Amino acid sequence: MREDAVVSAVIFAITAACIDLKDRSCVAACPVDCIYEGGRSLYIHPEECIGCGACESVCPVEAIWRVDIVPDELAAFVADNRRFFVESGLGSPGGAAGVGPVDHDTALVAAQRARTEEQSPRFGSGGPAL
Repeated sequence: MREDAVVSAVIFAITAACIDLKDRSCVAACPVDCIYEGGRSLYIHPEECIGCGACESVCPVEAIWRVDIVPDELAAFVADNRRFFVESGLGSPGGAAGVGPVDHDTALVAAQRARTEEQSPRFGSGGPAL
């Protein structure tokens, strides 16, 4: 899969708040099994996501954003979700359950400082539903 081939398909992206947390509530909520587990973060497959928003509504740390309203400081994570599937060699496997965890993260995620327990986002922040 070419990275530029899926630019318009991306609807939701998982951002920095997921790094070292990987709550997985979104995985359980996703009706099409398009959320894959990397080493330190989860990633939404841009071709498999149907844009239903089920994942966004259950994320306790607001790590999942619609790409058309993602804050500027998190915008790099939109391309990063696409990049994960290219760099890891997964391509389009058709569902995360059959793949399982992948021992890979993108350079953006790998470069983030490891999060300690004290630095983890608080659950139940009650942010706005989008």
